[in-house]
Formats: sequence, C-alpha cells, structure tokens
Amino acid sequence: MSPLYASVAVLAVLALSTSGVTSSNEKLHCNLRTANISKEWVTMVDPCVKAMRDQINTELTASMTYLAMAAHFSRDSVNRPGFAAHFFKSANEEREHAIKLIEYMLMRGELTKDIGDLIQNPVPIETAWTSGVSALKQALDLETSVTNHIRNIVAVCEDPSTAKDPKDSEPKDGKKSENFNDYHLVDYLTGEFLDEQYKGQRELAGMISTLDKMMRSHGAIGEFLYDKKLLA
Repeated sequence: MSPLYASVAVLAVLALSTSGVTSSNEKLHCNLRTANISKEWVTMVDPCVKAMRDQINTELTASMTYLAMAAHFSRDSVNRPGFAAHFFKSANEEREHAIKLIEYMLMRGELTKDIGDLIQNPVPIETAWTSGVSALKQALDLETSVTNHIRNIVAVCEDPSTAKDPKDSEPKDGKKSENFNDYHLVDYLTGEFLDEQYKGQRELAGMISTLDKMMRSHGAIGEFLYDKKLLA
C-alpha cells in the first residue's frame, strides 16, 4: 500500500472513531469516585478555618487597595512614579500573602469544597487620595488592621472557644470546636506573617514622619523630592 493510501485509511478510521464519540458525547459521564481516605489527619477546627478564610479576603482587600493607590499615583495628573512603584510592590505582597494562606489551608486538607465563596470580590477601600502622606497614613491603618486580624486568628486557633461569634463554635461536617491548640498554624502565622507585619508598620511610620517633615519645610516640592527618593 502506498503512503498516500495508508494516510487516507488512517484518516478514515479517525473520522469514524470521532463521529462515534461525538454522537454519544452527551451520554458520557465521569464515574470516577474519590478515594476513600481517612479524615483523621484533617485536624483544623471550624472557628479556626473560618478565621483563616476571612483572612484570605482581608489580604485580597488590602491588595486591591494598594493597587488602587498605585493606579492613582500613576495618573498623568498626579505623576508620582515613586509612590506608584511602592504601592504596586505592596499590592503584590498582599496578594502573595493570600496565596500563602490558601496553600497552607490546602496543605492541612481544607478548602476541598465550598471553594466558590472563598474569594468574595474584594474592592479597594478608597480610590483617590489628596497626597502621598494621606495614602501612607491609610496604608499604615490598613497594615495595622491586617495585623490585628492575624492576632485574632492566633487567639482563635490557640483556643477556639474565644471565637466572638457563637455560631463559629458550632460543629460542622463532623468537626469538633472544642479547645484545640493548633500549634503548627500559630507558629506559622507568628513567624511568617506577624514578623513581617510589625516591620512593615514601622517602615510606614518612618516614611510618614520623614515625608511630613519634608512637606512642612518645603511644601509640594517636599513630596516631589520624596517621590524621587522612593525610586532610588
């Protein structure tokens, strides 16, 4: 058989096979069942899980707010590239925090269902600022709020009975909400997040102090010079 006829024969077989699959495509269903794996290794209790899910949205809201700040200072009518670069970096950091929390939850066997309502369309707190100082002050308030939320998670995961909402202590999906000190998560949040939060707050406080002094001494030119410093 010549190569040409062989190719035609192969194409004919493929066409027949494809048509058969296509005609019965609507009847095809995935019948794979999930493996029967013990859930004894999934030890996070509901109040702690809820606090972590809320924190993911807190981090994403912070990221969106920083993104709005970066966009504001990138406008041609504002034109503060140093501030824009700083806030773009901050937006990426907060997004990375949310990703780390999601990865941790998956590592602990959580977020295997009800994933659709995990991210609740976060929107920025504001979209315009009067000056670099006002934006930095809001950034400090935002970081302080994020820090307090993380501290609350630590408290809840060390002792779920401290959950503020009584509904948070109700068992769900067979999980118990009795006292359970989640040492691993508390250590992870303290070392991976709180240390960075406190250092970030101190950095913002110093930035506000320096910029405020420069603007009181030199007016608008002080903000212009500080913006150049941020690009250095």
